[in-house]
Amino acid sequence: MTFLLFLLVPWILATAQQEMPLYGDQPIPNSRPVPDQERLDSFYNPFRYVITNVSHPTLTIYKPAAQSSGTAVIICPGGAYYKLSMTGEGSDVAKWLNSIGVTAFVLKYRLPSGETMIDKVIGPLQDAQRAIQLVRECAGEWAVDTNKIGILGFSAGGHLASSAGTHFLQPTIPNNEHISLRPDFMILIYPLISLSDSITHWDSRHFLLGPNPDPSSILAWSNERQVTQQTPPAFIVQAENDPGVPVWNSLYFYEALIKNHVPAELHIYPKGGHGFGLHNTSTSDEWTDRLKNWLQSNGWLRN
Repeated sequence: MTFLLFLLVPWILATAQQEMPLYGDQPIPNSRPVPDQERLDSFYNPFRYVITNVSHPTLTIYKPAAQSSGTAVIICPGGAYYKLSMTGEGSDVAKWLNSIGVTAFVLKYRLPSGETMIDKVIGPLQDAQRAIQLVRECAGEWAVDTNKIGILGFSAGGHLASSAGTHFLQPTIPNNEHISLRPDFMILIYPLISLSDSITHWDSRHFLLGPNPDPSSILAWSNERQVTQQTPPAFIVQAENDPGVPVWNSLYFYEALIKNHVPAELHIYPKGGHGFGLHNTSTSDEWTDRLKNWLQSNGWLRN
């Protein structure tokens, strides 16, 4: 029993923040009436946890201890649209953002499944759009500036974040109050951007679109093809030797942003692989320092 409690303590601490159902007491849109089968897969690891089978999305708020800058960032953990890495790409990142005065929200978004969703392709984007909508609705309560709400994503979470930044004119959720669903900026860390054959991450594409997607779906969800002059500014980080998501995802997205006159900053490290989270141990350079500078220079942080 003591050993079991030892394993549980870090998970309890990591989830001790204010967690709320993403849709409150309203029905989850695009949802089938099936039992909740969410599972904690990394229970054996006391410092990291990964969840699968998410069908009941939540948003967990992390408030800075010191004075808030008014900036908020919604975090989309990665996991190939099959799982969510809720510590290294979730709560750890939220706590770092708190340290620089940013209010952070970890989004536990639905993972695509025909068993739990009517249309599994739009499910994750619905949750990202709802998170942006909810933070804007409650901005006063949470000391957030409605014009300083960004979205951050790792890997497949980067695909979701970039989808939020390129598909905001196509609402997938009820929005009777016409609240802007556009994030004010994107932070994309080793992001999957494209679902095209040549540079995609095949597992992520498979879980999102299925085994034999039609060309129109591939095009629609290849976000380097969806950039316009209205796309929000972006900060992008990736390693050149990434074995899972080819670095061309970041390069092509950056190129599309520049062609459309969207401000962007890109950092490519020679090494680091995939999934390095907050710290790329191949270098003494910290991408979080670069991010802090970028946020300050754009007026989203106090100097």
